[in-house]
Amino acid sequence: MIIKAKNTLSYADVLVGEVWICSGQSNMQWPVSKSYDGDLVAATGNSSQIRLISIPQVGTQEAQNDFNGQWERCSAQTVSSFSAVGYRFGLQLQQALGVPVGLIDNAWGGSAAEAWVRRDILESDKRYSELIENWEKTTHEYDTEKETATFQAKLKTWTDNGKTGQRPRAPRNPLTGNQRPANIYNGVLHPTIGYGIKGAIWYQGESNANRAYQYRHLFPLMIQSWRDDWGQGVFPFYYVQLANFRDMLSEPADSDWAELREAQTMTMDAIENVGQAVIIDVGEGRDIHPRDKHTVANRLARWALAKDYGVNIVHQSPAYKRMKVKGSKITLTFDHTGQGLYAFDTREPVGFSIAGKDQSFVWAQARIVDKNTIEVWSDAIDKAAAVRYAWADNPDCNIFSRDGLPATPFRTDDWPGITVDNHK
Repeated sequence: MIIKAKNTLSYADVLVGEVWICSGQSNMQWPVSKSYDGDLVAATGNSSQIRLISIPQVGTQEAQNDFNGQWERCSAQTVSSFSAVGYRFGLQLQQALGVPVGLIDNAWGGSAAEAWVRRDILESDKRYSELIENWEKTTHEYDTEKETATFQAKLKTWTDNGKTGQRPRAPRNPLTGNQRPANIYNGVLHPTIGYGIKGAIWYQGESNANRAYQYRHLFPLMIQSWRDDWGQGVFPFYYVQLANFRDMLSEPADSDWAELREAQTMTMDAIENVGQAVIIDVGEGRDIHPRDKHTVANRLARWALAKDYGVNIVHQSPAYKRMKVKGSKITLTFDHTGQGLYAFDTREPVGFSIAGKDQSFVWAQARIVDKNTIEVWSDAIDKAAAVRYAWADNPDCNIFSRDGLPATPFRTDDWPGITVDNHK
């Protein structure tokens, strides 16, 4: 590109193509090097048609207009430390479309959704009054000097004792961290707002699981606020539902992670041009960071290729549509079943629980009736009232479409959950 005026500026190796924001918390930030086959992915990651840029993690209440960073050509060296989900997503797009792809990684591990939203938006909505008041209290009470002095004293004691045991951890200032409302919006997102993008992919929710009911409106609000500020219309926003995590339980129980997944699913009806990648089969019970980022990226890429680039490809997981109760049995009908519902690994569907009006759930038996219908029952329930599927932190569940996409976790009831009253 050559720009001529009184002088001449010349820029080599300029690309024009599709740009996507790769955002969220640690599972989006998670690098290629720490994911499965990271060495192989890096070794094969030389692509002059993919460009990468990462935004430094700056938490502040003051909107920033610039950051330290630059576009880099995708290579074995640069891709190794880049978002594994972001890179694999971009690679699928680049190979399918045959055009350059630019990926902006601004993810910040442990971040809360409210940190990605302008403060004035949150302050103008009474639903976030407790959240804002809680942070106002923290702002006035947090003493940086006191926390630093306490740490230095602990560190000296640890050193004087021969450095035995675990080294004291340095204090993290919450006022400049990744949880404070608007901090990441101002320090990380704001410098890029207005840059020409095609859309965004998002992997976050773990940090908001204890406030899952709040996430029902906070997450769509965040998406809408980004779109409003970007001024690019209703750009596509595709996100990852939480994976399975923690211990498996022997009996049905309440779950904040299940409620957060429900809030994510509800976003599909709350706001337009969004898509959810279900990964309830990809998680690792002992690790909040599943190493299989390939499957995650592929399911996001299906949404983009199908919805934005006209590729005829299955992209949406089977989703609960309606139920019909007849005595002790409930018949469930699903949408987006593709080639039909399928029980993976075993012939019997696994992962269903059922309850009567007493709201006490027990494990249920189930059978696939046809392409989009499943019948559920339990000999312990005479009059069925509700069914839940994959309703747990780490559920044992096996319903897929024959296209290979796992069924979306759901419940047919709207009984108050364990996070209904958590707002701060």
